Amino acid sequence: MTFPLTHKSATAGSLNPAPSFIKSRIESIDVLRGLIMIIMALDHTRDFFHAQAYTDDPLNLDTTTPVLYITRWITHFCAPTFALLSGTSIYLQGLRKSRSELSLFLLKRGLWLIVAEVLLIAPADTFTLFNPITLVVFWSLGISMVFMVGLTWLPFRVILSLGLAIVLGHNLLDAVEQAPGFTSGFGWALVHGGSHRVFDYAPGRVIVVLYPFLPWLGLMMLGYCLGRLFEPAVSATKRQQWLVYLGAGAIGLFVVLRLLNGYGDPFPWSVQKDGLTTLFSFLKVHKYPPSLLYMCITVGPGLLGLALLENVHNRITGVLRTYGRTAFFYYTIHFYMLHTLRMLVFFAAGHTMTEADKSLQIIPMRFVLPGDGGYDLGVVYLIWLAVVASLYPLCRWFDAYKTTHKEQWWLSYL
Repeated sequence: MTFPLTHKSATAGSLNPAPSFIKSRIESIDVLRGLIMIIMALDHTRDFFHAQAYTDDPLNLDTTTPVLYITRWITHFCAPTFALLSGTSIYLQGLRKSRSELSLFLLKRGLWLIVAEVLLIAPADTFTLFNPITLVVFWSLGISMVFMVGLTWLPFRVILSLGLAIVLGHNLLDAVEQAPGFTSGFGWALVHGGSHRVFDYAPGRVIVVLYPFLPWLGLMMLGYCLGRLFEPAVSATKRQQWLVYLGAGAIGLFVVLRLLNGYGDPFPWSVQKDGLTTLFSFLKVHKYPPSLLYMCITVGPGLLGLALLENVHNRITGVLRTYGRTAFFYYTIHFYMLHTLRMLVFFAAGHTMTEADKSLQIIPMRFVLPGDGGYDLGVVYLIWLAVVASLYPLCRWFDAYKTTHKEQWWLSYL
């Protein structure tokens, strides 16, 4: 079986799909993107407010609880699905832009996201500038877009082949990283990670690489190829069938490789004290960098979600669509809101600015002391819901502003 249509129709820049087509296709993508943005905020709320956020790993099988494990594990869906959909959005941009226009857009947007990571997102974590510099989601998306500038000029089959080679094969590098005496330098950390992620770039200042870009680039390339299913000539039935096939295939590949317990993730699973904990071990996959199995078990359900959401149109999907259409805006503001709330809790508990500075030396967030001032998961969930709900009016306003001010070029970068 092969993807429908030819790559030529997607890159020639001459297609102008009818507005109704654009609306129907983009809506399912935006709805799914909105859903993962909401789930993503749960993980960040847990980081700031859970009592054990900086004293233990929520996926530690020896100490976690089922609710805590699931609270952390479901947020694994966010980054891979977002990277995949970013690639799909690039393909859809190519339906209405020439290759040169698309290349220029990707270059500018990619560089902007890297700058935004350093100047907007890292300070939201620490309320300081340039120390530490953390390279996380925006960085990985931005540098991947810069690479996509050249990749989008390649034939479709080459992009698909390279994307599959990266996603399916990058775990071969695990053997290199696990070899005795291997130490990852800064360049290796940027590409694939390794055990060393913190690097000094000036006296007393560090840069932390949490999202090495190679696996995320591969996922974005596959998302770009997925965009072919959203071309005008592809019927809804065929598109949904393909999404189900691909989603089920990714989940099936996860199950088979995980059962073999050999390739696809650097850490094997094992039988635990009971069935539930054994299942948790089976599902515990590596995120930094995202292993093949991590991507399979997260992207697979995401593809099934795309197939399902295309025919669902109600008030809830309308709300999700608003969050999805304002993802950059939402992502940036929610970080500052969470950290500001944490700061208020910190000072209300009687802590001082000296202690805040000390906290930054212990963990990469100011106003958070390990094991001090946190809450149980029930309170964490309430804070999460309150923050997400309070952001909806702002996101709705911004979405309306973008829709009515399309002549403002800078809005396409937010």
